[in-house]
Amino acid sequence: MSAQAQFPISRFPVPTLEEMPDDIRERLLAVQEKAGFIPNVFLVLAHRPEEFRAFMTYHDALMDKPGALTKAEREMIVVVTSNANQCQYCVVAHGAILRVRAKNPLLADQVAINYRKADITPRQTAMLDFAMKVAFEAYAVGDNDLAALAEHGFDKEDAWDIAAIAAFFGMSNRLANVTSMRPNDEFYTMGR
Repeated sequence: MSAQAQFPISRFPVPTLEEMPDDIRERLLAVQEKAGFIPNVFLVLAHRPEEFRAFMTYHDALMDKPGALTKAEREMIVVVTSNANQCQYCVVAHGAILRVRAKNPLLADQVAINYRKADITPRQTAMLDFAMKVAFEAYAVGDNDLAALAEHGFDKEDAWDIAAIAAFFGMSNRLANVTSMRPNDEFYTMGR
C-alpha cells in the first residue's frame, strides 16, 4: 500500500473532480495529462474555488513569467524559504520541480538543507540571502539589501520578484502546514 493511499492528503475536505467547478476540473485534468498525476496542492485548494483561482493566478504570474530569474532560480527560492518554514509539501514538490528545471538531481537537496554550502553561484547565494531576509525580516529590508543584489546584477524589478516569491510561498507554506497537505509520492522520484 502506498503512503498516498494510507494517509489523507488534507485535514480539510477534498472535493472530487466531479464536485469541482468546470474551470478548476479542466485545469487539474490538463496538469494530470502533462505530469501523469494531479499534485495534491490542487486538490486541497479546490476546497475553496475562489481562493484556488486567486492563488493559481498569482502563482502563475510569479513563477511562469520571463525575466532575469530563471525558472530554476525561482524554484530555488521556493525550496529554501519553504524549508525554513518547515513546509514538507513545498520542499518535496518544488524540490522535484527544481531537479527537473535545473537538470541536476543533487541541487534541490543541497539548497533545502543549507543553500550556503550548495553548488550554486555567488549570484544565486545573494538571491537566496535576500529571499530569506524577506521571509523572516522583511521589516529590516533596506536600500543596502537592494545594493547588495545590484552587485550581482539584479535590478529593482528582480528584487521585487525575489521578494514576491518568498512572500507568496510563506503564505503557501502556512496553508500547507495548517491543512497537513501531503506530498504526492511521485514527487520523491522526479528528476533523480
